[in-house]
Amino acid sequence: MLDPIGALTEAFTSFLFGKVETTRLPVRTSTGQAQAVYLPTAAPGLGDSGVIIGREVYSGKGYIYDPFQLYGQQLPAPHWLVLGESGNGKSALEKTYVLRQLRFRDRQVVVLDAQGEDGVGEWNLIAQELGITPIRLDPTAALNGGIRLNPLDPSITATGQLALLRTIIEVAMGRGLDERSGFALKVAHAYVTDTITHRQPVLTDIVEQLRHPEAESAEAMNVDIDDVRAWGLDVALVLDRLVDGDLRGMFDGPTTAGIDLDAPLIVFDLSHIDRNSIAMPILMAIVGVWLEHTWIRPDRKKRIFLVEEAWHIINSPFVAQLFQRLLKFGRRLGLSFVAVVHHLSDVVDGAAAREAAAILKMASTRTIYAQKADEARATGRVLGLPRWAVEIIPTLTPGIAVWDVNGNVQVVKHLITEAERPLVFTDRAMTEASAMSESSAMPTDEARAIQEAADAEAEARAEAMAMERQWRDESSETVA
Repeated sequence: MLDPIGALTEAFTSFLFGKVETTRLPVRTSTGQAQAVYLPTAAPGLGDSGVIIGREVYSGKGYIYDPFQLYGQQLPAPHWLVLGESGNGKSALEKTYVLRQLRFRDRQVVVLDAQGEDGVGEWNLIAQELGITPIRLDPTAALNGGIRLNPLDPSITATGQLALLRTIIEVAMGRGLDERSGFALKVAHAYVTDTITHRQPVLTDIVEQLRHPEAESAEAMNVDIDDVRAWGLDVALVLDRLVDGDLRGMFDGPTTAGIDLDAPLIVFDLSHIDRNSIAMPILMAIVGVWLEHTWIRPDRKKRIFLVEEAWHIINSPFVAQLFQRLLKFGRRLGLSFVAVVHHLSDVVDGAAAREAAAILKMASTRTIYAQKADEARATGRVLGLPRWAVEIIPTLTPGIAVWDVNGNVQVVKHLITEAERPLVFTDRAMTEASAMSESSAMPTDEARAIQEAADAEAEARAEAMAMERQWRDESSETVA
């Protein structure tokens, strides 16, 4: 008990400076007990506008991603790389992502479907649901009214046609064209496009001109006609494979009429092509250039180009260069390129390592599903993932992936609605990986709640924009 003088002193001090806090003794405790003092935190999300992917594992928050919404702010490029072992959810993610993107009216998607079962591609069910007929490229059906894509289609510029012909030949030969062979091809193409005007030029015309060049072609360069013929012989033999070889019928005629390039979804079914043959990269090259000159247009549409088994592109130097140009060109016109690859080592250790590195650098979004520990470490080194993310990749269960969106790294559980399940989980997926985990299926009530929240957010955004336009109109009238 304080003496009277001490009590008076304390009262006077409290009056001047406020109540003096008592000194508390330190407490020794365990981390398990002390963690309740610090509330859990999670990395910030990517915003609330775009396509719902699922839930962020650690925080439980909804995870929304859209490269078109994020481009220019959080993303320097809208391109996306998806990695992972088979059976972990890559296919389910791609399909639900496309279905949800197509809810927006200004979206359009092209899919190169390289896998299939029972004679149809993996995307056949989704195409049927949307009333779309896939463009099925099949060498066995090409001669009997099948689909054809003409590399010399007039909708492709002369420069584009020549570049495509060079790429086809270089892919088939496995090396670049020398100057003399390139000259022979150039003069043959120029003669065909100048003289054949009553119909679409076709590859047969180029092969014929390479075998029998015109004298004017030799005279222009002051060389012998036999030399020009010899320079173009190897080129003619390569193109003859598309005319009279195992790929005949698909490219040696006018482009099939009725291909709807304005449909919301365009599916190129490549499931009938041997994925390990030279035909696949040749097909990729032809489809890539054909789309570049006939599909990508400055009409303010947001386009998604999704390629399964994309190592066929990135592993060929000539095709990789073509698609690298497509990515750079398409970025200005609203193109998001999605490449799906099983193993990163398939491309970074391949013949096109330099081109692959350039394409990977343009992919600002990377989604990595479960991989073996050594593959995860290699992936982490190439992509610059944080150590904690590399360590958990081998432990991920189906439907859960590490998402790296320009340095924003989170672990995301992909959720699927009951309406999407029949379209996403095909028999092939069930047998390949004993199905996706049931926990990855989104309950109907939860899916409805998330979708209603997204729809409400979109309606509110639309109302706000309408009010803003009305306010601007009224302001302009007042000023006038």
